Amino acid sequence: MGPISILPKYQKLSTWKGDSAKMTHLQAGLSPETIEKARLELNENPDVLHQDIQQVRDMIITRPDIGFLRTDDAFILRFLRARKFHQADAFRLLAQYFQYRQLNLDMFKNFKADDPGIKRALIDGFPGVLENRDHYGRKILLLFAANWDQSRNSFTDILRAILLSLEVLIEDPELQINGFILIIDWSNFSFKQASKLTPSILKLAIEGLQDSFPARFGGVHFVNQPWYIHALYTLIKPFLKDKTRKRIFLHGNNLNSLHQLIHPEFLPSEFGGTLPPYDMGTWARTLLGPDYNDENDYTHTSYNAMHVKHTSSNLERECSPKPMKRSQSVVEAGTLKHEEKGENDNTQPLLALD
Repeated sequence: MGPISILPKYQKLSTWKGDSAKMTHLQAGLSPETIEKARLELNENPDVLHQDIQQVRDMIITRPDIGFLRTDDAFILRFLRARKFHQADAFRLLAQYFQYRQLNLDMFKNFKADDPGIKRALIDGFPGVLENRDHYGRKILLLFAANWDQSRNSFTDILRAILLSLEVLIEDPELQINGFILIIDWSNFSFKQASKLTPSILKLAIEGLQDSFPARFGGVHFVNQPWYIHALYTLIKPFLKDKTRKRIFLHGNNLNSLHQLIHPEFLPSEFGGTLPPYDMGTWARTLLGPDYNDENDYTHTSYNAMHVKHTSSNLERECSPKPMKRSQSVVEAGTLKHEEKGENDNTQPLLALD
């Protein structure tokens, strides 16, 4: 069985040749600050953008075992940005992206927001996505772990909803450069719930997010984690790259350490921020559009990822917020607790998005 298409069809192996100056259209819409950031941090050079993209494209012939279902310039560019324009590393990530989808075909069947499993996960707030970005231009994703109703959502469907959300968000070139932040609130997450997080499904998530997706994660922040989450963390550490481990921060219930890295004005009140409490239906309404319904199965309009930004703002005002379990975090004096002892003062890799 061959690979399935989860994205719009594009040309197989484009070999368009032209003046490299024309390639600057791929930077259209980027702010001057972001263009400069891409130059300084990612080694992005508009004068050789086409050559960089074509070098990655030329490597595709070396992996005939993988179906590269999309190879247009804009698509390859996001992999180059994710690997700081190291062509070999960018191609390796591109290959892993499609290989992961070939090896997990069931996950990517009906890979859109109208899939019943994905829709339920989205409505239950997996993931939450804050409207505004932080002071570094990064998009903030939220996971309220205790809201996982295991009789309603499988872990795989939650992972599918997260991956679909990232597919939508990564279409934004600004986020390809600035990246993402993930905050996981473990308040009220029971031992029984944690027992369902087996090594195999955690490995599946790590492979999908760390090894096979062209996103720059600037930090993963644990809040209110109980002792058994620390134990789970020891299970997944062997699957984490050293760079990933250095970006995992364990804050406990001390939000001051979180605020050292993400300013309160960008956070909802659950995390000691100045924004209103997060409405977990916000992102689901964005993806599902006018057919959003948190009570009945979604069966009508399928989601088109390329047009998400045209969602009606009036609809969001009409839909009432859905209550959710609240964080037990408190703001208290303390220092940042990093997952690695002895690295408490080493926050530069997080902030610099190395």
